[in-house]
Order: sequence, then C-alpha cells, then structure tokens
Amino acid sequence: MEREAQPGLRLTDAPIEPPLERRPPAGAPNIVVIVLDDTGFAQLGAFGSDISTPSIDALAYEGLRYNRFHVTSLCSPTRASFLTGRNHHAVGMGFLADIPLSYPGYTGRIPKTAATLPRILKDAGYSTIAVGKWHLTPRWQRSAAGPFDTWPLGLGFERYYGFLQAGTNHWTPNLVCDNHYIDPPASPRDGYHLSEDLASQAERLILDQQNGAPGKPFFLYFALGAMHAPHHVSSDWVAPYHTKFDSGWDTWRKEVFSRQVNTGVVPEGTTLTPRPSWVEAWDDLSADERRMHAREQEVFAGFLTHTDAQIGRVLKVIDDVGQRENTIVVLFSDNGASAEGGKDGSVNEHRFTARIRESMDDNLSAYDDWGGFNSYNHYSWAWAWAGNTPFRLWKRYTWLGGTRTPLIVRWPAKIADPGALRSQFVHVVDLMPTILDAVGIEAPANVDGVDQQPVDGASIKATFKDPAARDARATQYFEMLGSRSIYHNGFKATTNFISSGVIDEEELAVGSREFDDDRWELFDLGTDFSESNDLAEERGDVVRSMEDLWLVEAARNQVLPIDGKFTHLLEALVPPAYPPGGSRSYKSGAGPVVDESIPLLFGGFQISAMVSVRDEPRGVIFALGDWNGGYAMYVANGRLTFSFSRAGELIEIEGDRALLPGKETTTLKITYVLDGVRGRFTLYQDDDVVGSTEFTGMLPVALQHGGAALRIGYDSGFPVSKRYEPPFPWNGEIELVTFDTPGPSLEARTEIRSALHGD
Repeated sequence: MEREAQPGLRLTDAPIEPPLERRPPAGAPNIVVIVLDDTGFAQLGAFGSDISTPSIDALAYEGLRYNRFHVTSLCSPTRASFLTGRNHHAVGMGFLADIPLSYPGYTGRIPKTAATLPRILKDAGYSTIAVGKWHLTPRWQRSAAGPFDTWPLGLGFERYYGFLQAGTNHWTPNLVCDNHYIDPPASPRDGYHLSEDLASQAERLILDQQNGAPGKPFFLYFALGAMHAPHHVSSDWVAPYHTKFDSGWDTWRKEVFSRQVNTGVVPEGTTLTPRPSWVEAWDDLSADERRMHAREQEVFAGFLTHTDAQIGRVLKVIDDVGQRENTIVVLFSDNGASAEGGKDGSVNEHRFTARIRESMDDNLSAYDDWGGFNSYNHYSWAWAWAGNTPFRLWKRYTWLGGTRTPLIVRWPAKIADPGALRSQFVHVVDLMPTILDAVGIEAPANVDGVDQQPVDGASIKATFKDPAARDARATQYFEMLGSRSIYHNGFKATTNFISSGVIDEEELAVGSREFDDDRWELFDLGTDFSESNDLAEERGDVVRSMEDLWLVEAARNQVLPIDGKFTHLLEALVPPAYPPGGSRSYKSGAGPVVDESIPLLFGGFQISAMVSVRDEPRGVIFALGDWNGGYAMYVANGRLTFSFSRAGELIEIEGDRALLPGKETTTLKITYVLDGVRGRFTLYQDDDVVGSTEFTGMLPVALQHGGAALRIGYDSGFPVSKRYEPPFPWNGEIELVTFDTPGPSLEARTEIRSALHGD
C-alpha cells in the first residue's frame, strides 16, 4: 500500500518567502563626499584663488557654495565629526588619532554609541566605499594584527583603499587594501602618484558596484592625501605657475581678496585682516628668499591643479554611469591651510616633529627638486596665512583661518539655483544629518543593542532650495590644542592662546602661552565676516557670558581637561595592549611591520641580525622608511653598511673590511649610545667592530608621519641611502632580526617629553 506524502515535505509544497533585503527609500540619491586636506578658504578658484581648479569650480557653479562653513581646525577631529554628526570631543577625537589619551574626549576611538554615516547607510541598503586618507584608527591598532574595528571596514565601509595615517609620501605611500597592507602597484619612476591611484581605485569601485547591483545607491567617501604635505607633484604640473607668485604673499592676498569681494564669496564691507607682525613682509625678504618662497607656492599650486584633475576623473565616472542627476556631491576641507612649514618652509616636513630647525640654505639647495622624489616639502606659514584670506591664522587654531573652509554641495535633482552662495552658519557636524535627511532616513536610536548618543548636528537641507532658510543651530564651541572659541547667535569669542609644537610659533607668535593669561576677543560675525573688529572692551558682558557658555559646552562634550603643550599630552598616552617592550625579534617572510610595532629607538638601541653570508654578499638585511627619514642595514660593494636618515640628514657607517662568508650563522649588529647631546653608532660583524661614527643631537622619536614600515630582507619605495636601489634583496638567508632597547616605560614619559621639547 502506497504511503501518503506528509504535507509540506516536498519543496514544491513549501511557500516561497525570500528574505527581506533592506532597501533605502525609493529614489534615494547616491552620496559622494570629497575631503581635501589642509586647504584654505581662499585656495580654490571658486573661492577667489587664481590657482586653476576647473573641476572643483564647475562643481561649485553647478551647485552651492557655503561661505560660513566651519570645521574643527585639525584632520582626525573633523573627519570624526563628519562621519558621526557629533562634536569631536564627544566621540573621543579631541586631538589626533595618532596620540590616544587616557581622557574620554581624547581616546582616539569613535565609540559604539556613535554609529557612523557609512554604517547607517549600509544598514539602510547602500553600498559603502572609502578611498584615501583615513586617520581615525588610534596608534597601536594600525598593524597587520589590528584590531580592525576602527579601520574603515570596522566602521561601516564595505570596501577600502588608501592609507591609515595623517599623511604619506605621494610617490611611495604606505597603502592598505580593505584590511591588509599592500605595496603600491607601480614605482614613481614608472609614473606612479598616489592621487592618481586613488582616483583610479574610486573609478573602479564605482563601476564594480554599478555593474554588480544596478539601481543600488552607493556612498563614496573620497578623502585625498592632498593638499597635506608633502606637496608632491611632477614638474609638468608646476611649470604653468613659474613666476606667477613672484609678487609675493602680501600682493597675492590682496588680489584674492578683491576677487572674493567682487564675486560675492566675501561680503562687501569686509575688512582684510592685517598680516601678523611676526610674519615677514615680502618686501623685507632677500632676493634668494623671495625666489625660494615663490617656488614653494608654485609647487603647491601645481599640486592643487593636479588634485583637481583627479577629482574631475571621479566626477566624470558618475556622469558615465548615468548617475549625475541623483548624486549628492559634497566637497570640503578638513581644516585651514597648514603653517607647519614654519617661517621658511621645509624641504622635509619630518623636521617639524623631530624639532630640527628649518634652513633657507637647505631649501635653496633643493630648489630644482622641490616637490620631487627627494623632498618631503611644505611651504612657509606666510603662504598658509594668504591661503586663508581674509582670515587670521591657520590650521590648529580656532580663529577662522583654522576653522572656516570651503564647502560645495551639488545635487542637480534638488538644488534650486545652481551657482548661488549660501551664508548660513554651518559646521561639519551638520553634514551627516543633512545627508540622512536627503536620503529620507533617521539616525537610529540603537545600533547592535547599543543606545546612541545624541547627534549634535542639524540638517541644512532646507538651504538647498531656500537661500533665506534660518541657521539650523545657534551655538557651536571650538577647541584645539588649547585654542578656544565659541559661536552663539552671531557672536564669536576667541582666545589669543598660542599652542606649542611648531618651533617658529613658539618663539615668534604673539599671544598667550598660559591659560591664565588668555584674552578673549569678541566679534559680531553678522557684520564682521573676517573676525577683524574686536568688541571685547565695549561688550565685556557678552565676553563673560560667552566664556561661561564655552565652559558649559566643554563640560557637555568631554573637552576638559585641556593642554596647549603638544608634548605634555604624551604623559597621558594610552599604552599599546601588546607593547613591543624593550626587546623584540622579527622573522623574514612576513609582510611589512609598521613602526608602531617596533620598540622606540631614540634612547639607545642594539639591532642585530642573524644571517647566512654567501660568496659576494649583497642586499638589504632590514630597512624602515627612506631617505626622508628611516634606517637600513645592507651590504653594498661587499661591505656592511648602516644608514640612518634623521629627517633627511644622513648619518652613515661603512664597514672597514669586506664581509666574507664564514660560519653558518653570522651576527651583524648596530648599536646606538647617547651621551648628553652626542650620539654614537657602532657597527659589528660578530664581535668585531668594523665601523663607528659620532654625531651631535638626538634621534627623533618618530621617523615618518606616513606610517613607515620595517621590511626584512628587502626594501621598497625609495631607499634610505642612494648607495642601493630597492628592492635590493639579501642574497643569503636571514634567521632573525632583533631590536633591543631600554624602551621608555610609561612611567618615564617625561623623558620622551624632554627629548621632544627640551623642557
């Protein structure tokens, strides 16, 4: 007897119920956010500059320009505020991610209570892509071992290509693809440049997304390394600017200001703030100084025009896939122009943190290769001041020169009067809620079971159609490295505090050095666009109320405690979970080891390598960094050599005899001993001294800002010394490379501070 089938047993009997896939609201736009680095209010053509930026200018004239847009005055904090919609201290990013501190507002870690824009959009059904600079992962978490929860893929992006640190060499960057380090796809001698690579990756990732899921909206975060130093660009891009800046920064600034007023970017009646007394007048410079300073700006201009061309490529691919009309493009700079090159400019920006004085003679000697392979260049603070016209000061300060930058928004489907200006007060925290408003979704109250902290920003979507829309918010505090200000109902109060970190500022800048000596200045930004007319004497009551309000906002946002001395912050540095300690060994065969995983070397060290030596030995045994800052042990011309680049100053020892094959394992060793202000390197083959050299001054704590990495058995990118050419692989075996150092303990942070700051 045939058995009757059980109901529902067969596949054909089961109901078809596909899982629900999250989709954003119908017609939701694509989002493209372009973040420039260290670009001042006056450096784009659409904001008054004569530097050629046709792609950005077209974006502005097809969209809206906002001339009262504000950021935090530093990179990591601004990026954290944008991605979370919260104030930077409120999400632990009161300073740089590179220096995570043991205070809630300065941990360098975006908390789970502040889900990011890419996470929210991904959960709503968007594809999320990040390309370029990240700078939101704290020190000690950027190695190949992670943890990866603060890397881009851990904070809501599905694809990533770029670099994690503050800056990098545009010729030989320290690259990451998704969650792993990679070498650049080509060499600079083959024409490689980071900005071009980033644009190519952005193009490909957009095309991949559109081909894979047509109709699915995407969010692209395109954060260039430009215009952060080094200002690297080929001479072809610089040539059109030859002699263009020979009239100097004072004249250039007046010409820019005139264009700003004539085009309405700056209101009629605005006062052009005067040059600080401690910044040199162009007419007071020697002929050689003028020649060098003009060159610095020529290279910067070529770099900016080259950057604009890469932005144009990304905008074109959006057109090519037919998404122009329904794509919101937002472009802004993370802070004002940077003065970290000091009064002379710098051929090697690593001198800034190594506290090595700049030299006009050194700059002039590098004139022809400024911006090329052998430089890590930064222009002078006077060009930064001019780049922030008509405002005072620059990056790292909460004067408008540090906090007011260009903002452009284009959305052809929704913007009523393309090419127009908007003058509402806007802060970077307002951009995330604006984007969510445009998409048609709300910031969630709970993500992964974690209650979310309030969003500090407010949507400015109303300004897309209404030029008379009211300001979205009335109050915004600012703080960076002790520089403080607050905006409230049209007034802005700003302190005259001068922070430490840049030698020339410490010695020459006029202002307070202690909080107790601060003077608050008061400005009515409704009538005083450039923050030029101090009302503090006549409106003391307003000054006092603004100072009190700053304290209220500071307490609410985890701003306190504050300290304006950069090196004092190291006393509260969060230690690594797995510190390198005073001794660590590395085997060959692995990928690059980021410098944060290597013991600090400045207080004395011994680096030894156990190797096998073949007939005619040659090659790199280990190398970190390059000729801009780094060290390498290698054998060239048959002799063991150690080279150390101290921010471009090369200290070198060559063995006094040939390295010969011998026993199965040979120990090669370099030691560094510090005696007062003199250092000594000694080079060993087994127990025999084969070379020694002495030098004045200490070694820097950090060799490169771009995340230098240790490579064992080969080198990559530029060499430390021109005695070899990478990869120059070692032709024997390498058993082990061991670093032994005193390793400053957390209790000895004052030693680090003394080494950095001389106090």
